[in-house]
Order: sequence, then structure tokens, then C-alpha cells
Amino acid sequence: MPHTKDDLPDALYSAAQVRGLDASLIAAGTPGFELMQRAARATWRALVRQWPAASELTVVAGHGNNAGDGYLVAVLARRAGWWVRVLAVGDPLQLRGDAASAHAEAVSENVRIEAWSGQSECRGIVLDALLGTGLTGDVREPYAGVISVINASGLPVVAVDIPSGLCADTGHILGRAVRADLTVTFIGLKLGLFTGDAADVVGELVFNDLHADPQLLEGAPTSALRLMAGNLPCLPARTPTSHKGKFGHVLLVGGDRGLGGAILLSAQSALRSGAGMVSVATRSEHVPAALARIPEAMVLGTSSANQLMELLQKVSVLVSGPGLGQSAWGRSLLSAAANAPLPQVWDADALNMLAEERVNLPKDCVITPHPGEAARLLGMSTAEIQADRPAAAHALSKKYAAVVVLKGAGSLIASPDGRLAVCHQGHPAMATAGLGDVLAGLVGALLAQGMDAFNAACLAVWLHANAGEQQGKFGRGLAASDLIPAIRQLLEEQAPCLK
Repeated sequence: MPHTKDDLPDALYSAAQVRGLDASLIAAGTPGFELMQRAARATWRALVRQWPAASELTVVAGHGNNAGDGYLVAVLARRAGWWVRVLAVGDPLQLRGDAASAHAEAVSENVRIEAWSGQSECRGIVLDALLGTGLTGDVREPYAGVISVINASGLPVVAVDIPSGLCADTGHILGRAVRADLTVTFIGLKLGLFTGDAADVVGELVFNDLHADPQLLEGAPTSALRLMAGNLPCLPARTPTSHKGKFGHVLLVGGDRGLGGAILLSAQSALRSGAGMVSVATRSEHVPAALARIPEAMVLGTSSANQLMELLQKVSVLVSGPGLGQSAWGRSLLSAAANAPLPQVWDADALNMLAEERVNLPKDCVITPHPGEAARLLGMSTAEIQADRPAAAHALSKKYAAVVVLKGAGSLIASPDGRLAVCHQGHPAMATAGLGDVLAGLVGALLAQGMDAFNAACLAVWLHANAGEQQGKFGRGLAASDLIPAIRQLLEEQAPCLK
């Protein structure tokens, strides 16, 4: 069955897991060549839907089953009366198995097949059937040069299964990748289509299960869960007898000199996301601004950690890090927070001090690093984090025994028990300061309202990304505070207050 956009399944797989599903389908009685034909028909239908007036197709084929899919799409285009040409990278006579059968069928249908050369010209729609999901190392020549020509052509591009050069497991571009306008993928959704560099190269994504028996998919191992409106954890609806004492008390610690706005954004987010009570511990000089902006919050001007001790006995959740800085003031406050037996959210400078081993992370914690902070926590480079974001999220969760939100394009939420969720929503306008502070306050508010750490992180990331997507439609210039009313509205739609 074809699926597009938000109709996609929620299970995500590694390349090896999808190959296992493919093998299971074959073992259950569906010949591999029949699956290849189904993939070709699915690609052809999606292509025609996307460009109904088109009549020319250039298939760029490599080796393996990805090329076999391309040859069979060329056959379908030829039968439909299109101008078709296959540009073969390498000798097609070296193809084996089902791919060789697909090539033979293209030859029998008199499809024009030419060897790729530096002078090859692409016409019409370009079908990327170069490299499949098995790619692990960087793309080498001649494929790298072919990809550059495809990207420079300015023509519409369809990728078969995955854009060539994109890692199916990590979403990392392996040196160079085809920039597709449409990607048609099969059997199981690959994790790498939803995180890292994927958003820049996948284009519109269409999924087809190739009529796989659902029973074969049940119980099969998966790599991650794709967060969507239908599978999100939910807060319970609020009954008419609700009162503030039922929804927790969040204490937010941060806002050193020159950084007061961060803790105020976080506090405003916690308040507007439903926390019953909100307190802020910050520099004394920030108290007037905090009271003017958030009069509903209880604001404590704090010069030392000793002033926190009484308040720590009264609150239910801690959020540490927004605007905390790394001076002695911030270190002392974070040390006091680390010793509090409470669910906590650590962000920003709290994570930088954690990376420097100045403090230990308490139990029941959610940490929300961006790639640079994740690199410091793991003793790696940011490039290494981005090269395998799922592995980095799992490594952080294991190292710190915490729920981890690895922020960025295709944010990842990892649990110490091995669960991984992916949120691919969002908008380029969200590339602005303060959004992490809003997210930290939101996670804290959901913890205060009774959610466990993994579910609170999943729901918070989804709300945050979708609020950004809504507000991002107005274009660049998005301010972090713009997300807060949108988050409130989305939360109410999901878990309303009953009258």
C-alpha cells in the first residue's frame, strides 16, 4: 500500500533489518524479482502522480538491486510511450540475480541503454538508481562525479528507495548525495530518512510496503519509533475539580549576569505548558524583569546555593542550565540541584559542566544536548556526533543513565532501556537562539504533571517541533517566545481541560 507524508508508518528500521524483512518475504513465497517489479511499479506510479505532464525519463543505474529497480521503471516508461534512456555506470553485464533479470527485460523491451560518460546528458525526469541502502563508506568515483552531474542538472529527481549517498542508518551524507525531489522507499522505513542530513536530500517521501504480509512484520526488530500525532504519549484531560497542587511545582535554576533571558523563556514555557506552580532561582538583579514578565512565577534572587535548600524541599521538578553560566555562582547552584532527589532536566551550561566532570548527574534526569554539547559529553567532535546521531543518542543515554534528547534536524529521544524515538517535524526558521530554553521548560512542565521521563521528552519534542512548524510558516525572524502560545494550543488539543 502507498503511504505519503503523515500517513507513513511509525516503525523505523535499519538497512540490515529491512534486508531481513525482504528475506522473510522471499522465504514466505514471494520471489525476489516479483518484489523488484512491485517496487518499480510503485516508483512509476509515484513519479507519474508527481509530474503528470512529463514524457521523458533518464535512469541513472549503478549495480545491485537498486539498479534493477531502475531498469524495470525504464521498461514501464517505455511501455507508456515515454522517451527513455538508461545511463549505466559500470558494465551492466556484471549485474547478477534479479538485477540481471531486470536488465534483460529492459533489453528485450528495446530500452536505450548507454554507458555513462562525462558527456552524458540527462533529460526529463532523472531516476536515481545508483546506490542502495547498503552503502556505508564515502561515495567513490565514478559515482561521486555522477551525483554531482545529477545535482547540477536542475532537473526533477526521483530516488529509488533512498537518495544515493545518504546513509540509511544514520541520515548522514557519505561524502556526496543525490538531492531528490521525490524518494520512493519500500518494505520498511529506514531510520536515516528522518534524521541528520536527510531533510536536505529526501524531498517528498512516499512509502510502499510491496504488499508485505502484516504478520511477517509483527514482532520484527525495529530501530526507532517515528513520533506522530497518533502515537504520542498523552497527559490526561483535566477534570473540573482540578487544582494547582495536582500539576507539580517546577523550579528553574539559571540566569547568570547577562543571561537572564534564557531562564525567563524557560520559566514562561513551563508555566504556559501546564505546570501547577513555577519558581525561578536567578541572579537578584534579574528579579524585577522576571516579575514584570512572569508575575505568576515565584522568583528568588539567589546569591548562593544555601538559599535554594528550603525551596528544594517544596518543589517536584528541577530544570537547571538555561543561562546558568559556568562561574562559581552557577557551579554552586548546579551542585545543590544535583543532590536533590527530584526528577530533573539539564540543559545548556549544566551539560557543559557535566562534560567537565564538575558535577554528577542525578537519577531520573532528562538531558537535552545539541550536537556540540553532545560532542563534549562524549569526548568526540561535533562532526562525529552528526555522522551517527542514533549511536550518539544511545551512547549518551547509556553513559549517563538518562533520557537524552539529541536536538537538531530529526531530533532523537533515547532511553537507557534502548528505546529510540525520532521527531522529523520542524522548520528552518527555528534556527534561532532560545528555542532550547523553551524546550527545557516544556519538558519540566510535563514531568511535573506526572509523565515519566521518556514520555515527557517525546511529547515535549513533538509539541516544540510542531509549534515551530506552525510559526515557521511566517518565515525567518521567528523568536523563541513565539512557540509558547502555539505549544499551549497544541497541548490543549491533545489533552483538553474538561468543562
